[in-house]
Amino acid sequence: MKWLLYLSEGMIPFVILYIAGYGMAAKVPVYDSFTRGAASGLKTVVKLAPTWIGLMVATGVLRASGFLDMLAAGIGRILPNEIFPSALVPLGVVKLFSSGAASGLLLDLYSQYGTDSRIGLTASLMLCSTETVFYTMSVYYMSVGIKKTRYTLCGALLASAAGIAASVALGMTLSGG
Repeated sequence: MKWLLYLSEGMIPFVILYIAGYGMAAKVPVYDSFTRGAASGLKTVVKLAPTWIGLMVATGVLRASGFLDMLAAGIGRILPNEIFPSALVPLGVVKLFSSGAASGLLLDLYSQYGTDSRIGLTASLMLCSTETVFYTMSVYYMSVGIKKTRYTLCGALLASAAGIAASVALGMTLSGG
C-alpha cells in the first residue's frame, strides 16, 4: 500500500515535468506560455471577483438574518425529524451558494450532534453529494459570457435534491436509524 502513497506524491511533479518537457521538445517557449496563461488567469479572477463577493455576502446575510433557522423550523413542522432532520435544512440551502460556508455549518453540526451521529453522518454525505449550484453557474457562465441558462438551474437543483434525498436515506441506513 505504500507504493500507492509514493505514486500519488510523485504524480503532480511528473505531470508538470512532462508538460514542460513536451513543450521544450516541441520548441514551444514554455516560460512565455506559462506567464501568458497566468496573466489570463489573473484577468479572469478579477472579472469574477464581484460574483464571488456577492455570493459570500448573500451567504452571510442568510446565516446572520435567522432566515435559515426560520426555514428549518418551517420544514420541521411539515416533515418529521425521522424523515428529514430539520437541523440539516440550513446546510442544504447554504451549500447551494458556498461550500466554505457549508463546511462551517458542518463543523457546527459536528460539535452539536457529534460526527458519528445520524445528523453528522448525513450532513457529511450531503456535502459530498451536492454542488454549489449558484456559485458554479455564476462563475462558469460569467467566464464564458452565457446569458441564458436554459434548463441548467432546474437540472442542477433537481440533482441537488436527489443528492440530499440519497444522503438522508444512506445516513439513516448507515446509522442504524
